[in-house]
Amino acid sequence: MLYPLKFYPIYKHYVWGGTSLAALKNVKLKPAEIISESWELSSVKGNISVIANGFLEGNNLQEIIEIYMGDLVGESVYEKYGIEFPLLLKFIDAAQSLSVQVHPDDEIALKRHNAYGKEEMWYIIEAEKNAELCIGFNKKTDKKIFQEALQNKTLTDFLNFEKIYNDDVVEVPSGRIHSIGKGILLAEVQNTSDITYRIYDWGREYNAKTARQMHVDLALDVIDYNSYKSYKTKYGIMKNDSSEICRNNHFTVNAVDFDNTIIRDYVSLDSFVAYMCVEGSAILECNESRETIKKGETILIPAVIDEVKLIPDKHARLLEISI
Repeated sequence: MLYPLKFYPIYKHYVWGGTSLAALKNVKLKPAEIISESWELSSVKGNISVIANGFLEGNNLQEIIEIYMGDLVGESVYEKYGIEFPLLLKFIDAAQSLSVQVHPDDEIALKRHNAYGKEEMWYIIEAEKNAELCIGFNKKTDKKIFQEALQNKTLTDFLNFEKIYNDDVVEVPSGRIHSIGKGILLAEVQNTSDITYRIYDWGREYNAKTARQMHVDLALDVIDYNSYKSYKTKYGIMKNDSSEICRNNHFTVNAVDFDNTIIRDYVSLDSFVAYMCVEGSAILECNESRETIKKGETILIPAVIDEVKLIPDKHARLLEISI
């Protein structure tokens, strides 16, 4: 019988990372070592998540999808995606700003890379005082102006910077230029795609020790050059219930905030559910299974499970993610 599945985190050590994830995950770091990202659920080639609990421990995500198919991910999800898990879930610690980048949409990604494009959503877990991120433009731009700004090193004059606070939600559709700023710990939900076009790296691209490949030529026809009034998502939270905070063509994300025991009913949902804990801790009960989830952890609920009881330790908030 399928049960709530935990996975071993896949840690990434990029130049902009820090120590917040290590503290959250209780990982002992070597001197000068950092963790940038924890890939919680992944079927990206070379980075396939491995189960960490129960009788399926040691099997990877694709292996169990191949065995359990729609019972694990949902019949319609399996029909569309096969053994590739359709989402990539991460926790990200930005001690320094990430590169300014953009992702192609499905049409361009299919043509260029035979892959899906990428859409993301960020939920801010912790933000230092005066933390900000780059999202979109602060004025309408075009390809020519953008190229001139890159050449003249004045791109930052056109980028929109948003002050960011705990519990903010920011959606990043394909084509929207973006960069996570320093001092931010967040949860990221995206569809399975590892296609990123880097455009600008805050000067690190000019240092031989930190330089990474840029993809400006590929990015030019992908970028949405418009400017928008608002880049943050406004949402409301219903206590002891589920509140939708993001919905797009690839995934839906709800926030479940509770200080009493609640029951989540998934009878009519033809999809898996993933929980990412962003605050507090809770016990999950379903069928004969009982698992604990705490801040910084992720659990996958197979589609065949119709009901989950959530019992908080005082208070918890989960991101509830499905297709």
